Amino acid sequence: MPVRLYNTLTQKLEDFVPMTAGEVKLYVCGITTYDLAHAGHARTYTTFDVLCRYLRARGFRVTYCRNVTDVDDKIVERARTTGQEPLALSQRMSELAKEDLAALGCLLPDVEPRVSTSIGDIIGLVEKLIAKGHAYVSETPAGKDVYFAVRSFSAYGKLSRRNIDELRAGASERLSAGAEDVKRDPLDFALWKSSGADAFGWDSPWGKGRPGWHIECSAMAMRHLGEHIDIHCGGMDLIFPHHENEIAQSESNSGPEFARYWLHGGFLEIDKEKMSKSLGNFVTIRDARERNDPEALRYFFLGTHYRGPLSFDVDKKTDGRVTFPGVDEAERRMDYLYSTLDALVAAAEDHEPNDSNVLQGQAKIIDEARNHVLEALDRDLNTPQALSVLAEMAKAANEIVMQIPKMRRDPAKFGAVRGLAAKAARAFGAACAPLGLMQATSDEYWSRTRARRLMLRKLDASMIDQKIVERTEARAAKDFAKADAIRKELTELGVEVFDGTAGSGWRISV
Repeated sequence: MPVRLYNTLTQKLEDFVPMTAGEVKLYVCGITTYDLAHAGHARTYTTFDVLCRYLRARGFRVTYCRNVTDVDDKIVERARTTGQEPLALSQRMSELAKEDLAALGCLLPDVEPRVSTSIGDIIGLVEKLIAKGHAYVSETPAGKDVYFAVRSFSAYGKLSRRNIDELRAGASERLSAGAEDVKRDPLDFALWKSSGADAFGWDSPWGKGRPGWHIECSAMAMRHLGEHIDIHCGGMDLIFPHHENEIAQSESNSGPEFARYWLHGGFLEIDKEKMSKSLGNFVTIRDARERNDPEALRYFFLGTHYRGPLSFDVDKKTDGRVTFPGVDEAERRMDYLYSTLDALVAAAEDHEPNDSNVLQGQAKIIDEARNHVLEALDRDLNTPQALSVLAEMAKAANEIVMQIPKMRRDPAKFGAVRGLAAKAARAFGAACAPLGLMQATSDEYWSRTRARRLMLRKLDASMIDQKIVERTEARAAKDFAKADAIRKELTELGVEVFDGTAGSGWRISV
């Protein structure tokens, strides 16, 4: 089955055909690092992390480039108001964002260029556009600016489906006084902006200044992937003007197509508004990580198709606590998957996977799970369908575990079903890998979730351990009323008690 992706450029679902067979050049617009990364960023980069993982699972050699926008007017302004040096502020925020994305299970890109270290490439591209008649230098009170002449690119608007004359009329109304003396056309956008002799910037043929936002991505993509790439990704808010302008300046330099496929992720909404820093309604990734396991946040994002809107609900409790109900539910589902894997491992013990004929229906589901996950992703990254495959796999796995005690009297079947449990345990990781789920060990998952949940519920682990000891002693003394009372007490505190052959254990509920 071919890989099918929805191409914003054509507004169609298309078979994916890379420029070079077996190789993919993938560019994703990175974070502008003037503040902490928010959950909207987390959704975007989780989506395209899955795209990268999936393409590699399908056998493509992917070169994944994701930039860091560390030169931007917002960074300069934030640094000025907080008394910091712009690049120092950006570096700190970039490192925090990297930690957050790593916690979410996002792979590091193969290449991660920064604007501040790409100034030479940017200046070179601007010079080429001037020489080809697509850009011009304009005198301003602060110095010289360089603008891209939008009308020099006849295909302008092809990505966003916008009419250039209608855009011009709107831009004319928004021009501030004197701006018409700087631009030849209201639609023209800055490639290089003068910063004045003493302000933050770099020397250039047009004086000290810094690049415009759009030219940065074109220059970095061309430098690290070439003048023509396979897939360009970002949030839907980047379609216009950022990606439209990238196409104009890139194809004015190198000809079409700058990118064959354009993929855009949907908005993350709070109270029916797009989550964004500019609106001030954002939940940072750090906020979410304090309340929920980051793998649960990843699962939450994957539960909705990447192009659709997703509501990030925030529930403010009467006692002042803030919860994220959708992520809480995702965390319960992650608990179920890790519990299932634990049960499989315990059931298998040291048995090797085998291909016996026991539980053939469940065995078939286990065998086909990874392929079914990939087939779901073949259809424009249908992650909700892929998660349903994992749910079906987990159900089959638990049915296998439940059959083991029933087969103890038949050594042949008993060994065979334990071998099937071993096979299922190995298959779990393979099926989850394209989605970037269950990449931690079970011990790591339960350890980090226990610590967080104890803190949130303000519980002490030693107190719970003591209650478990008291319950065990009560059961040994056949004082089942006391044992049940202790279990009920712990349950009311959010502590789940479970009994096994090795004794009683406990977990904290989400």
